[in-house]
Parts: sequence; structure tokens; C-alpha cells
Amino acid sequence: MFVHPQFDPIAIHLGSFGIHWYGLMYLTGFLAFLALGKWQITHRTWHGWTVPMLDDALFFGALGVILGGRLGYVLFYQLDYFMQHPAQILAVWQGGMSFHGGLLGVLLAMGLFANKYQLKWISVMDFIAPLVPIGLGAGRLGNFINGELWGRVTNTDYGMVFPQVDGLLRHPSQLYEFALEGIFLFLLLWIYSAKARAPGRIAALFLIGYGSVRFIAEYTREPDSYLGLLSMGFSMGQWLSLPMVLIGIALWVTAPKR
Repeated sequence: MFVHPQFDPIAIHLGSFGIHWYGLMYLTGFLAFLALGKWQITHRTWHGWTVPMLDDALFFGALGVILGGRLGYVLFYQLDYFMQHPAQILAVWQGGMSFHGGLLGVLLAMGLFANKYQLKWISVMDFIAPLVPIGLGAGRLGNFINGELWGRVTNTDYGMVFPQVDGLLRHPSQLYEFALEGIFLFLLLWIYSAKARAPGRIAALFLIGYGSVRFIAEYTREPDSYLGLLSMGFSMGQWLSLPMVLIGIALWVTAPKR
């Protein structure tokens, strides 16, 4: 049995100002995007891409993540609350981001990026798909450090107590997601993308891979108290991940025709 270390959510204290661990995790994801993207451009065959374009892609992608992630949280998770308190929509420092909303934001942002550089949207998504999981894993590590999004109670001999919640043994689901969404998904996509693939196949693998591991991990994660479990006993995260898998399968099947 382990006890959550109760980390200080502020990594660096500078007087009245503080740099939060979660902000550093976002920074880690953005830096990993740039480093891996530059490696792809210089060591792999990606026609039409240059290093300066990568910086622009990061700018478009970051906007998509932040705006889409926040709006997704508002629409998917607490719409009633934000309808009554619309000013709180902008209070991102209080937490509340949705991966699935961020994904939709990135899809739209990359559409604008592709149009600007006259690239095919699906090829842009193939390029950035292997660059994303490191950021996802960093985000889950940030969740663990903050002691949020804890797991469900477990009857097994292993687990972790989160003192800020209760004294029960729970799954450290943030670490499961760090391993699955971060490390495993990165290795899967990075290895698969080492060779030229039919347009859409790499992006399809990302959708199938993330949707599947998120669906599985949700069985160990405590459902949001204001939502609970929905129909068929699935959480909101599972219901939002199912379309990802289905769309990914369709994209995979149709890729050779593209």
C-alpha cells in the first residue's frame, strides 16, 4: 500500500507568484512536440514540411488544445453549471480541461494550418500524431502530482491512499493513464510511423490507440461526482472515446484508397 505524497501543486515559488507543476507539464508537451517534430523532418521523409513550419504548427495546435479543451469541458462535463455561471468559463486557472474537446480543437486548428501551407489535412494529422502522446503522458503526471482525477476503490492488495479524498485504497489511475496514453501510445505510433504509410493510417492508429486505452483506463478511474456513471455503466470519458475508435477504424480501412 502506498500513500499519495501530497505534492505542492506549485513547483517554483517566486514571492507571491508561483509556477505550477501542471503548467510545466504543458510546457513539457510543447517542447517534446518541437523536438520530435524536428527529428521527423530531418530524419524521415515528410514532403512539404520545414522546421519553421513546425513552430507555426505548435502555435495553431496550442490554441486548439487550450480553447477546445476548455470548451469541451464546459459542454461535455458541466454545461448546466457554466450556463448559470458563464463568467467562470474563462477561469481556466481553476482547472477543467477535456482531452476530447482539445482533440476537436486541434483538428480544426490543423485544418487552418493545412490551408495556410497548402497541405493535405490528413497528412498534417499523420505528421503530428506521433508527437502528441508525450504531452498526454506529461498531463497525466501533472494530474498525479496535483492529486486529482484519482482512481476507484480497489479490493486488490495494491493501490494508493489519497488522503485528500479518504482513507480507502484506490487505483492510482493517473499513473495507469501516464503509462498507457503516454509511454505505450508514443512507442506504438513512433515505431509505426518510421516507414511510409497510406495517408490517414498513422492518424487512424492514434484514434484507435488512444480511444482504446482511455476506455480501458476509465474502469479504474473514479467517475466525476457531478456526472457519475452514465448509460450502460460507462463514464463520460468512455462514451467520448468510443467514437474515436469507430472513426479510427473507418479511417484505417479507407486509407489505402486515399
